[in-house]
Amino acid sequence: MVSQIAAAMAAAHREGLAHLRLNPNAVLRTSSGQWRIRGLAVNAALRGITSDTPQRTDTEAIGALLYAGLTQRWPYESDAYGLSGLPKDVGLIAPDQVRAGVHRGLSELSMRALVNDGATASRHESACATPEELVKAIGEMPRIRPPEPAFTAPPEYQRTTYQQGTYGRPAPHPGATQVMATPPPPLQSRTGRALKWAVSALLIAALGLGSWQLADALMDQGNKSDDTNQTQTTDDNDKGSDKPRPTKTLGIKEAQEYVASGVAQAPGDVKLTYDGDSSTYWRTKRYNAGPTLAPYKPGVGIVYDLGSSQEISTASIGLRYPGNNTTVKLYATDSLSPSTGVDGMTEIGTATTKGNSLTVKASKTVKTQYVLLWITAVPYAPTDGFSGAGYKQAVTDVTFKG
Repeated sequence: MVSQIAAAMAAAHREGLAHLRLNPNAVLRTSSGQWRIRGLAVNAALRGITSDTPQRTDTEAIGALLYAGLTQRWPYESDAYGLSGLPKDVGLIAPDQVRAGVHRGLSELSMRALVNDGATASRHESACATPEELVKAIGEMPRIRPPEPAFTAPPEYQRTTYQQGTYGRPAPHPGATQVMATPPPPLQSRTGRALKWAVSALLIAALGLGSWQLADALMDQGNKSDDTNQTQTTDDNDKGSDKPRPTKTLGIKEAQEYVASGVAQAPGDVKLTYDGDSSTYWRTKRYNAGPTLAPYKPGVGIVYDLGSSQEISTASIGLRYPGNNTTVKLYATDSLSPSTGVDGMTEIGTATTKGNSLTVKASKTVKTQYVLLWITAVPYAPTDGFSGAGYKQAVTDVTFKG
């Protein structure tokens, strides 16, 4: 719909025509699936509507149509065209944050068209201010795979009077009785009976041989078990019982925010994550899309200096905001200012939580002095004292054990 309407309006603007009243009442869909626009230039003229920026006005209207198609909501506070408006005093929310399952690319396309009204695009691409720019943005999008068709049971076919083996045979004469010859039971001849006895003898011989081999193997295993038990007892006496190794809390000497790309989050608050006070925290910025930070940012995090090379077993992390999909990874790195990116570091472990605490367990033994706590996904959180509603997270406490 948006592709056809944007292309039509781009052609109209090249001829000096604008609509200025593009809305659900002005867009029609034909039975063949084509989209048509009615009231071009006429609707606005009859109502005395003008605009200093007609191309922006029509582009924003197309963005509103896409928004309504994706969310079944009108992207303004007032209800219109049988659709409910957005909640009061929250501003324009991206479609994929209003309705689950909305394609992120289409959501961003809608925001880029509606950005002319003061919204913020989900990504950092520029706004689409003309239908021509909107057509170009649509052309740059990867093809969206249509949904898989729902499975439907195959239709039930009507039974026919076809009988196997009757094709090509002459039909019986009227009044005649058709006699079907019954085939003899299989293997009833002398050769068949001899073959059955031979097969039976072979089966009996195979079963007997298998039973003898099984009994021999069991006796062998019984003889070995005595030796194994004796050896195991000796080994147990030597090694002692397998008790879990005691863990200790590892001290944090200092820490520094790690910035892989873009701007820092809150570098001055890093020390609040290991000050022993759960009411203080280091926070991330607020993001319009999520929960995964990529591709806008590969992740955000902090590098901790443990003072000396230590073996990490677990990391306990206190979080300010509960919710789905807070994902944290631990990496061993070479300094507070790593010389490589995350791809060049050694991963220690990863974990995801829905609550306000998280424990990351080491998946392998790694000794390091510097540990990167790397956040790649954050939950949606409401407005608070330092930022509005959006995808964000804050770390209150970090404790390492080894």
